[in-house]
Amino acid sequence: MLSYRHAFHAGNHADVLKHLIEIELLNYLGQKDKPYWYIDTHAGAGAYSLTEGYATKNAEFETGIARLWQREDLPEAVRNYVDVVKRMNPDGELKFYPGSPWCAADVMPESDKLRLFELHPSDAQILQENFAGSGRRVQIQQANGFDGIKAVLPPPPRRALVLIDPPYEDKRDYHNVVTGLKEGLKRFATGVYAVWYPCLQRAEMKEMIPELKKLPAKSWLRAELHVQGPSADGFGMHGSGMFILNAPWTLPQTLNEALPYLVQHLGLDAKASFILETGGDL
Repeated sequence: MLSYRHAFHAGNHADVLKHLIEIELLNYLGQKDKPYWYIDTHAGAGAYSLTEGYATKNAEFETGIARLWQREDLPEAVRNYVDVVKRMNPDGELKFYPGSPWCAADVMPESDKLRLFELHPSDAQILQENFAGSGRRVQIQQANGFDGIKAVLPPPPRRALVLIDPPYEDKRDYHNVVTGLKEGLKRFATGVYAVWYPCLQRAEMKEMIPELKKLPAKSWLRAELHVQGPSADGFGMHGSGMFILNAPWTLPQTLNEALPYLVQHLGLDAKASFILETGGDL
């Protein structure tokens, strides 16, 4: 399945949630003066133009990052995320949007490493171009990330954030997420694993959440942002979620402040809402 291009959705409400949480997780790992890695199974192109190309087709960023861009009342975690986007747009105009790898490279110490996987040949090439000159800090492979992470776990510093963000166009991705995490935890039980998923009225998505909760991790956190109520016809994405294994103890309080704010400012109808659950030793 090589049709998916994340550029169509760059900067939308799902990216806001995903990248806000990613940055919080990386900042937490960075509090210790010890090295860590960022591993991305579906890295995309790494960075996106919002003024030309795919992102302009539906302009999904207009109901995502654009609604937060100029606000001055942002909760700390939302501000940390918006600051990364602003650093990519130093002239003050929202022209570019950072993908997950770019967000990671921005907030991580220069000495820490990124390992990026992207299967789509065009996006893999753009990813290489976006990180040209990064040297040994960033390694990119055109590969299926579900297979690729097996070779990099456990990472040498024994500290890492693993982001798993498949497009879910192929229904097998739901199964691949669960099996990939099971294998990852066997190799690297103490890693922080973050899974993004769409909120759809599909059986596969509803079945995946209970499976994730049963995985043998120390703790888990589930955060969902619903920008509207589910459609009457059962189609379309009404929100998205992040499921974190071995989440930092600080994350629940952070999201208790950020999620209501995002519902208020990114919600599209009266049924906009959020879910925040935790389990295990958290």
